Amino acid sequence: MSNLQLTKRDFLKYGTSLLTAAALPYPYQAALAKEAWDTIVIGAGTAGIPAAIFAAQRGLKVLVIEKASVIGGTLFVSTGQISGAGTVFQERKGIKDSPDQHYDDIMRLNHNTSDPALTRVLADHAGPTINWLAANGYTIFENHPVKKMAHDAFSVARYQQGPKGATGPWGGGLAILNTMKPLFESEVSKGSITILLETSAVDLIQSANADIKGVVTQNNQGKSLEYKSRSVILASGGCASNPRMYEELHGVPLYCQMAYPQSQGAGLILGQSVGGFLRGGEKYSPLYGMILSDDKVPATPYGVVINAIDRKPWEVLVNSEGKRFVQEDHESIDHIEHQIGKQPAHRHWAILDQRMLNEMPPMIYDWSNQRIMGEANNHIMFKSASSIKELAIKSGLHPLNLENSVDDYNRKTANNQSDSLGRLHRPLAIKEGPFYSVRMSGWSLCSFAGLGVNENFEVIRSSGETIKNLYAIGEVIGFGATSGNAYVNGMGVTPALTYGRLLGQRI
Repeated sequence: MSNLQLTKRDFLKYGTSLLTAAALPYPYQAALAKEAWDTIVIGAGTAGIPAAIFAAQRGLKVLVIEKASVIGGTLFVSTGQISGAGTVFQERKGIKDSPDQHYDDIMRLNHNTSDPALTRVLADHAGPTINWLAANGYTIFENHPVKKMAHDAFSVARYQQGPKGATGPWGGGLAILNTMKPLFESEVSKGSITILLETSAVDLIQSANADIKGVVTQNNQGKSLEYKSRSVILASGGCASNPRMYEELHGVPLYCQMAYPQSQGAGLILGQSVGGFLRGGEKYSPLYGMILSDDKVPATPYGVVINAIDRKPWEVLVNSEGKRFVQEDHESIDHIEHQIGKQPAHRHWAILDQRMLNEMPPMIYDWSNQRIMGEANNHIMFKSASSIKELAIKSGLHPLNLENSVDDYNRKTANNQSDSLGRLHRPLAIKEGPFYSVRMSGWSLCSFAGLGVNENFEVIRSSGETIKNLYAIGEVIGFGATSGNAYVNGMGVTPALTYGRLLGQRI
């Protein structure tokens, strides 16, 4: 470091305990700007952390730029579910699997809509990435790996989640972060990685021939600095916390706000500013069953209905016209989600009666069915009434259509006739008042659109030409790149980890 050296005490203050580290003071940042870096990683999240670790372990001098005051990114809000073939977890249970099988499953589940080259790289290297985590202390639930969790099933059990550090269904990403964090901090303590927290990358430095030469940053005091490097890795996440950008790229409003707050799309803008292009927004598909807190766009989550993969539905689903639109117990949740995507504003209503609430398994994650009764008519998304007609009026649905939909369902259920939409699971008719409706919306916490890259993770122009020295990994390349137009098991976290490891090994 030129002109200024961190003392051991300074280093311990600013360089360790990176879940709560303080930002480096500006004089230290200015001194670092005089250094020459082998690579700069923008974003210390799911992809950026392993990229920095593996680059540093090879002897590269790595600078990590993180906008937040902590490392971890979306791992704080992720379920942390990952999938790979040939893992030690499969081996322990005698499960036979191969990268070819994993690749075929991914492409089958997303209808061949993910990038074949990137998907192939992922399938070939996901297993070794999971084994790397395992070798460093990562553990999984006792009954894992499994074929499915909330999404359509793999043909082989290769899907797992780590319980360590988990805080309910949304906290499993901490198991991964807690595994990688000591490795990251070890490289920081050696001086191989330097991290700038509370610092934004605001521009990329280009040479006369358009090669990338570094990054322009702005710290939390608004002061700018330039850092030069041989390469730059964009690992800054997607745009699922930026409603305006999200709608522009996907053609769909961001109905629910629950992504990591720093997912503002900065990397998408940086990549485009130097000639990159965006792709994949058309692959957007909603998830099932979000109960929103209000009618704002975006709204915050209030509850999530358990989908047909994890719970056989008792209720019927109708659209804003009061008509059923999908087989509620369809074996493919992807099919149901795509049908939801065809409905106005992606809204759908669960219709049920008192006996269903009394007898069926819980309908909403972490809720009792009795709570639904308590919310009825007290929350905008829940209504109850003594008749189906009154329920329709309260819910804003077409009364005659809803009555006809329920009558048709009840008649065919009572007479053991084939359901109009092919439904098989029909434990009860809807006939014992009071009657209830629960309004839900399609939603997503990831951005399908992202920067175009090749199989070496180099950012490319629309012509296919590479932008020299610029790479992108993680959600900045788009969830749709490896998951396509479906939610394939593990295709959010696994590619980010895997591509980060590979790029760190190669760059």
